[in-house]
Formats: sequence, C-alpha cells, structure tokens
Amino acid sequence: MPPALQAALLGIVQGVTEFLPVSSTAHLLIAGRLIGFDDPGGVFTVMIQLGSIVAVVWLYRDTIFKVVAGLPTSPEARRFAVMLFIALLPALVAGAALSGFVTRVLYNTLAVSAVTFVLGGIVILIVERYRPGATVHNVDGTPVSKAFGIGVCQAVAIVPGVSRSGATIIGGLVLGLDRAVATEFSFFLAMPTLTAAFANSLWKVRHDITTAQTTNIAIGFVMAFISSAVVIRPFLNYVRRSGFQAFAWYRIVAGVGLLAALGAGWGR
Repeated sequence: MPPALQAALLGIVQGVTEFLPVSSTAHLLIAGRLIGFDDPGGVFTVMIQLGSIVAVVWLYRDTIFKVVAGLPTSPEARRFAVMLFIALLPALVAGAALSGFVTRVLYNTLAVSAVTFVLGGIVILIVERYRPGATVHNVDGTPVSKAFGIGVCQAVAIVPGVSRSGATIIGGLVLGLDRAVATEFSFFLAMPTLTAAFANSLWKVRHDITTAQTTNIAIGFVMAFISSAVVIRPFLNYVRRSGFQAFAWYRIVAGVGLLAALGAGWGR
C-alpha cells in the first residue's frame, strides 16, 4: 500500500477515534501495525492529532472567539481561560516526565493497550452505573477544582489505550459534570493539550523530519480534520441520549481480542 494512502487511512482513524472514549493513539498504533506503516518515534501518530484540534476549533469557533476577545475585559472569559490552563497543567508535567519512555517503550508494547482497553471499559461501566448526580450543567460553570481533577485524569491518558477523551469525560462524570458538559469540557481541553503535544513533537524532530514524513503528516492532518469534523456533533448527540456503555463494551471486546491475537503470536 502506498505510504500516502496509509497516511490517509490513519488520518481517518485518528479523526474518528480522537474524541470517542476508545483511545485514538492505541487505534493508530494497531492500525499502523496492521498496514505496515513505519512511524519512527511515534512522530506521525502525535502530530496528526492537530488535525482533530483544528476541527474542534472550527466547530466551536464562536465560543473561542468570544473567550479570546473577552480576555481583556470579561471576568467570565478570563475564568474560562484559567480553568483550561489549570486543567492542562497535570498533562504538561506528565508529558515532560514520561513522554520519552512512553514513545520509546509503551508505543511498541501493544499488550499495554490491550490491558488498558479492558480496564478502561470496566471503569466506564462502573462510573455509568454508580456516578453521582450531576451538579454542573454548563462548561462555563465548571469549578476550577473540578477542572484540575479532570486534568489529573487526563494525565493518566499518556499511557496508550487509556484514552485522553475517555479519561477526561469519565473524570468529569465522577466529579459531577453531566454527560454533555463532561464531553464538551473534554473537547475544549483537547485544544491546548494536543497542541502542546504537537509542538513538543515538532521541536524534537525539527532537524530530522524528511520530505516524505512531511507529506504523510500533511495528508494525515487533512483526513483527521475532515473525519473529526464529521464525528464530533453526532457523538455529542449520541452520548446525550445513550451514554457511554456501548464504548465500554467495545473497549472490552477489542482489548480481549487484541490480547488473544498477541497470545497467538501476532505482532511479533
């Protein structure tokens, strides 16, 4: 399969899975292994996430413009910005401390993704059944302390298979956000988080990236943007109606299937 087509397919996988609680990174690693895509250091995997972020920025452009324009004069806008910054901090610390180990070791150990798939699915089922009643019904009204707690949950998602969106959404549910608010908070928090991950990866490979890699990243970026833009609204509408149980069972089945495949010798 031509590398450009591989990049396009992986961009679609990224865009479709980034905002679902199923781990886009794990899906990219598995899909890349299946189609034989070479991604030294996980650079492509991290950098095409920016396409998904641009899709969120586009879909929520009115809210973002309102916050940015209101920073000099609006206490509400400044509070929203501070809230996101506080939520971002744990991921920045985790990334600075562990990103090298994660990309060198965990990205190449699919058993980690398989186990976290299953464990994450079980956690989602438990939280959906026993979560406390919602006390936060608007993203703007999320207390800073709860935003920080969601940020701590996001930091755990540096491990492949955990799912950044899954960790932040489930963390939000545990902390009293309703489903739609927890999901939208995850969307907004993704913007600075994945932008920081992209910038970090770009800085690390700035002297080594090749023309071929640049082309593949550009193709993956475009496809991730398109597929994310298509998925986000329907996903939000779905969870409002039906919750996250379907994603939990998908994770469990996928994790067990991956463990079975690895046990049978696949991926060696």
